[in-house]
Amino acid sequence: MNITRSSPVWLFDLDNTLHNASHAIFPAIMAGMNSYLARLLGDGLTPAGEDLVNATRTMYWQRYGATTLGVVKHHGVTAAHFLEETHRFDDLPSMIRAERGLRQLLRRLPGRKILLTNAPHRYSTQVLRHLGLQRQFQHHVSVEAMTVHRHMRPKPSKLMLHKLLRRHQLTAGRCILVEDTLANLRSAREIGMRTAWVTQYLTVGDTAGLAHPQKRLIRPAYVDVKVKSVRNLAARVHHLR
Repeated sequence: MNITRSSPVWLFDLDNTLHNASHAIFPAIMAGMNSYLARLLGDGLTPAGEDLVNATRTMYWQRYGATTLGVVKHHGVTAAHFLEETHRFDDLPSMIRAERGLRQLLRRLPGRKILLTNAPHRYSTQVLRHLGLQRQFQHHVSVEAMTVHRHMRPKPSKLMLHKLLRRHQLTAGRCILVEDTLANLRSAREIGMRTAWVTQYLTVGDTAGLAHPQKRLIRPAYVDVKVKSVRNLAARVHHLR
C-alpha cells in the first residue's frame, strides 16, 4: 500500500471495537476489579460491600476514564499491580470473540494504523496475537504508555492525545479515532481528529459506550461516522477524509 504524508492515520481502540470484550472478558475484568476494590475499601478483615464497590468503580471510571487511575490517585496503589491483578484469565483465547477476516479488513484501509487502548500491554498483546493483527499496527500504545508529566492520562485525556500527535509528528486532521466509547470520541473530535463510532458490541446498560443509554443508536454531532462494524469502514473512508 502506498502511504503518503496525506494518507490518514487510524487510531484503533481494541476492546469492543476489534473484538467482543463484552462476551466474557469484560465480565471477568469486572469481577477482578470488584474483588480488588472490596479488599481495598474494606477494614482489613471484612471486604467492602457490593454497593460501595460498584459505586466506587463507576465513579472512578466516569471521573478519570479508567478505574485504574482512580485507584492509583486515591489509594496509593501502583497501576502495574492493579492491572496485573484484574487482567488474569485462565484461558484468554477461549474468551475472545471477533469477526473473521479482520486482518484483510485492516489491510484495505489506506494509511497507517496505531493501536490506542486503555488496556494493559500484556493483555492487549495477547489479544492482538490471537487475532493475528500484531503486524497491522505500526505502533501499539497501551495504558501504561499514556503518561503526561509522569502521570497516567488514559483516554479521553486531550493532553495525552496532543502528546501522541507530537511524538509521532502527526496533525490531528490526519487522524481518525475508531472507538466504541463516546467520551473518547468526543475528546478526539474536540482537538480536530475525525471519529468513527463502532456500535455492534455495545450492550444494554453499557455506560462505557453510551452518552444516553435510552438514545444508544443516535449519532452525536462529534461522531463523523457511525458503523456497526470495522467491516464497514472501508466503504465510509470518503466521509472521514
